Amino acid sequence: MSKVQKTFVLEEDEEEEEEDASNSCGTVDDEEEDGEPKVCRVCGDRATGYHFNVMSCEGCKGFFRRTIKRNLRLSCPFQNSCVINKNNRRHCQACRLKKCLDFGMKRELIMSDEAVRLRRSLIKKKQKLAQSPASSPLTSLTEEQQTVVEHLREAHKKTFDYSFTYFRNFRPIRRHPEPADLNHETCSSIYLMLPHMSDLLTYMIKGIINFAKIIPYFRDLSIEDQIALLKGSALELCLIRFNTVFDCETRTWACGNITYNVDDIAMAGFHQLFLEPLIRFHCMLKKLKLHTEECALMQTIALFSADRPGVCDHKTIDRIQEHFALILKSYVESQRTPSESRFLFAKIMECLTELRSMNDEHSKQLLQIWDVQPDYTPLMREVFSSLPE
Repeated sequence: MSKVQKTFVLEEDEEEEEEDASNSCGTVDDEEEDGEPKVCRVCGDRATGYHFNVMSCEGCKGFFRRTIKRNLRLSCPFQNSCVINKNNRRHCQACRLKKCLDFGMKRELIMSDEAVRLRRSLIKKKQKLAQSPASSPLTSLTEEQQTVVEHLREAHKKTFDYSFTYFRNFRPIRRHPEPADLNHETCSSIYLMLPHMSDLLTYMIKGIINFAKIIPYFRDLSIEDQIALLKGSALELCLIRFNTVFDCETRTWACGNITYNVDDIAMAGFHQLFLEPLIRFHCMLKKLKLHTEECALMQTIALFSADRPGVCDHKTIDRIQEHFALILKSYVESQRTPSESRFLFAKIMECLTELRSMNDEHSKQLLQIWDVQPDYTPLMREVFSSLPE
């Protein structure tokens, strides 16, 4: 992933004057990485970073925030086609707002008044800590980043049944062959857990789909790209979620009242080329002791992988993935102690790389299993049948 430079500018009071705000550029670099100057997409003034998903100046950032929060109904006295630049941007608020929205500013990234108060309180606490000689400088999440983190955390909580309370009506767990099995082909006993495991994975995939639908950036993509991303990443997101119930000492997954072990997965037909990396991955990720926010961001980064089969808009999806990777890095640096954050971001990215390798091996083995024992749910067939062998 390429390094993305974004600006971490603290919000001032809601009633600040636009002229003062537009000149408040802090320590922002004058140029992007490619040597081009930062320019506000709305008015052409000097931009100070990405605000509400668009490279913009402080003036347009403040204008968009105030207009949306006050729910103003604006109308153009002309034909809704006013030219907006830094000299006349105050002349027509309706056309200025339209241009903000046309270039992609997102209403949902504006923090509520309560969230703003909470964030300012946290900032004051961090400033006091920073003044202490024993403290090191702390990075702060921007307002937009904080909003995204909170949104993803809530999306994860709403779509992940951590206690597996609603995992019901599944086919029974069968860990030992019954007399009737002896009348079938010998290979059938190898797949005793396949029906149950298919139901369990289907249940998890439904939560993953609901999680993706809540993410605004995902909904903005074409239906074709949404389907391609979900098919390509479903297993990886499921494994990240399964890690939250994994026990490193016993190497088991406690899913509510049911505890699974690696033998159960083997009895669904999977063999060591998948099982050994699976346990290694879960032990590696569990030791990181991720926050819920980091877990949600990790899932989101895995979701927006532009190299999935069938993806069309590679450029947009790459940009979205880089955006979330930057937010994760900022979160780790701002919410973890220096000793915790030193290598955490790199280790999370390493886990994501491991997931890709495991995903490929899982696809190969699953298709082989289905050739012998085609016991799958319609959703599993839809998600995994088109993956490359």
